[in-house]
Amino acid sequence: MALTQLRRIRWALEELFPERHLYVRSGGEMRAFVLSTAKQITFAGLVALCALWMGICTASMMVSALSAGANDQEVLKLKAYYERINADRQARLNSAVAQLSASNGNIDEMANTIEKRHAALAMLLSDFKSAPGAMAALAPASPRLGSESPLERIQDTRMDQDRLIDAAETFAKTRAERLRAAFRLAGLNPDSYTPRGAGLGGPLIDAKDPRALAAILDVDEDFAARIQNASANMGAMRSLTVAARGLPFGKPTNVGAVSSSYGVRFDPFTRRPAFHQGLDFPGPMMTAIFSPGPGVVSFTGVRSGYGNTVEIDHGNGFKTRFGHLAVISVRVGQRVAIGQRIASMGSTGRSTGPHLHYEVWVGGRPQNPNRFLRAGEYVQQAN
Repeated sequence: MALTQLRRIRWALEELFPERHLYVRSGGEMRAFVLSTAKQITFAGLVALCALWMGICTASMMVSALSAGANDQEVLKLKAYYERINADRQARLNSAVAQLSASNGNIDEMANTIEKRHAALAMLLSDFKSAPGAMAALAPASPRLGSESPLERIQDTRMDQDRLIDAAETFAKTRAERLRAAFRLAGLNPDSYTPRGAGLGGPLIDAKDPRALAAILDVDEDFAARIQNASANMGAMRSLTVAARGLPFGKPTNVGAVSSSYGVRFDPFTRRPAFHQGLDFPGPMMTAIFSPGPGVVSFTGVRSGYGNTVEIDHGNGFKTRFGHLAVISVRVGQRVAIGQRIASMGSTGRSTGPHLHYEVWVGGRPQNPNRFLRAGEYVQQAN
């Protein structure tokens, strides 16, 4: 079978490249050349290889040209980007020059504008300094001296003022939004803890309209609106921070694991589904128990099923309960701070082993303590 295929291929090649005779006459003599099938096939193969090589070289040159074109485009894009930056800087400088020309070249007028904006920024940033991380985020840039002209230094100062107000807006908004998220995690409405007009002191509260504030601060309206926006976010951040400090967002114990979560579970005694209205933290006997927030101790003693129990009233309808305690370290009416030790872990009451049963109540109803613990983590991240 294979021999038959080979014969067919040979016949096909002989038909394609039949033996040819080439006669060349030169100087009265006739010479004959025989072009056999094998010679023709060899010549055709060499021609095909040359054509393939030329095709590969051409393709390589085209790829190189396209690659160089792409690189040129990237260089042109980068050049255009820096040209836009330079044009923007030049436009700012031209604007400053135009202002100077309009005021008959009086540089005192621009300096006066800079001073007024500095005064408005000082009013805003003075209250930011008490917020954690604000000093680093809102530090002014070092002045650039050297070859710069007085006009360029004034323009650089204005640009740094714009950077500072941007940083203030971002700083306050980011932390305010994180605190709002913490309150929502706890199932609370953050708007109820941020009273209207909760801004900074003086005209930043009194002037509701940016145009009125611009007139009071004697600055341009756009700058006044940004001052007011940063002030409102800062006021919300401060109000939510103060409110969070009075809520039970802290951890009741340093034990990390939870053996029983909030919700329906199988009762360890009856082996039937029952609602569990708290969290169980297992741990060694006498493990320290802490107050998750400031408040007043409203109950100490024994409650049915809970054993030795402590309850803390945090105000505004918030209450926490701690059960199965071994030792109680506080008394009724005592004011406690967040993180203060109030008891030790035990296994009193309806308990299968040493653990803390922890509950959070709002408006007389039990809540999922997990939500308050996660909210506390968000509050810590916002600081």
